[in-house]
Amino acid sequence: MIRDCITLTGLRVTAHHGVYDFERENGQDFVIDVTVWLDLHAAASSDDVSRTIHYGELAIEVTEAAAVNPVDLIETVAERIAGVVLAHPAAETVQVTVHKPQAPISVPFTDVSVQITRSRP
Repeated sequence: MIRDCITLTGLRVTAHHGVYDFERENGQDFVIDVTVWLDLHAAASSDDVSRTIHYGELAIEVTEAAAVNPVDLIETVAERIAGVVLAHPAAETVQVTVHKPQAPISVPFTDVSVQITRSRP
């Protein structure tokens, strides 16, 4: 079992996801957390970034995946992001949380999010 991981917390992106027309028209902020499990032994022992997943590049890939092609559900956005992360050969498992802090909810709230965990088959 791999216990090594890279975590990106609080990635922010403006996108146009949502069920309602005004969400699609106006857009809103989304916050994304990603944890990817992988074996970091080779990278650590060689001090070679090519033997890991470059977290700066991963952050760009994740936010770009979240920003494009509007969909109704943040569940769909999370699934899309998981696919982007698992496209890296070193990635074994990923946990993605998509927060929608400006969701159209009629009662006071701080945040709403979905979290998924996916593994390489």
